[in-house]
Amino acid sequence: MEPTQKPFVTTRQAAGMLDVSLSTIQLWADKGLLQLWTTEGGHRRIARSSIDEMISRRDLSAEEKQRPASHELSVLVVEDDPAQCKIYQQQFAARSLPMKLILTSNGFEGLIQIGRYTPNIIITDLNMPDMDGFELVRTLEDLPELENCQIVAVSSLDKGEIAQRGGLPGGVTVYSKPIPFNILVDLIRQRCEETLLPASH
Repeated sequence: MEPTQKPFVTTRQAAGMLDVSLSTIQLWADKGLLQLWTTEGGHRRIARSSIDEMISRRDLSAEEKQRPASHELSVLVVEDDPAQCKIYQQQFAARSLPMKLILTSNGFEGLIQIGRYTPNIIITDLNMPDMDGFELVRTLEDLPELENCQIVAVSSLDKGEIAQRGGLPGGVTVYSKPIPFNILVDLIRQRCEETLLPASH
């Protein structure tokens, strides 16, 4: 008879089960994406049920299809407006860039995809339901896996409104809407030249 599975796992075991780094597991737990508690001895434990729930939320076959190839730049867009997401798809597809575009609709889903793919570039809206772009970029500020990631905020908010909301970390580049695709494409091409094969023009 097979041994009964424990209802909890260590953070390291959780990282292995979800194929992400230990710091990503800790980040997800801190943001409530995984159910975590600390034992009397000070050890962190993750509920197996919350891991199963996260796995069930992901279409693994679809994720493998969108996993960037070794010669592709990984670009994550976090945008809650479906029409804007479609425009991102159309504009980037028309440029023939060696990139894989990953789209998410809010900050929580963005965190899941960031943990899975460690993107080269993150482009996020600021005004979104649940976890907005402000909380997302502040959460990512100290994540060591994203040390070389370019984070861009594209928003209809002006500088004063952004400042009133507490501002953004220093490394975040901010552009105003409408989405400046020529600038974003130049940024992606430059990043391709720095890290991959030169992008097509």
